[in-house]
Amino acid sequence: MNELKVSAIKEGTVIDHIQAGKGLKVIEILKLNRTNGKTVLLAMNVQSKKLGRKDIVKVEGKFLSEEEVNKIALVAPKATVNIIKDFKVVEKFSVEIPSEIGGILKCANPNCISNSEYTTSKFYVISKEPLKVRCHYCERTMDEGDILSNL
Repeated sequence: MNELKVSAIKEGTVIDHIQAGKGLKVIEILKLNRTNGKTVLLAMNVQSKKLGRKDIVKVEGKFLSEEEVNKIALVAPKATVNIIKDFKVVEKFSVEIPSEIGGILKCANPNCISNSEYTTSKFYVISKEPLKVRCHYCERTMDEGDILSNL
């Protein structure tokens, strides 16, 4: 049986255990389609003991900020992040949805002050599964569909 082998990266980030079908959304929210020559690999629908099926995103030469990790947590709350240096995993951690989310989401309420004033959006996590957040300013509740479309 032939098998496709993907080479290891010298330095960068591997985002593993992304729910199958959400890998493209991770690439989109992290703007990895604009990496200016850096290699980005997306493996979709890969067999996984933990999830059944999963996606994996590998990015050469990029290390994630806290804001980027929080974005991943909103899209793929079971994901793990592996930091690679000199071809070795030097750090590995699971993403976690924070209790407060600031500056990442846009409120779905067009009349919310956060959409018309120079303010940083702020949301409180009401539920992690299913994901629901409440706007600090207008108190509108957004579910996963609203959240994903407003990232």
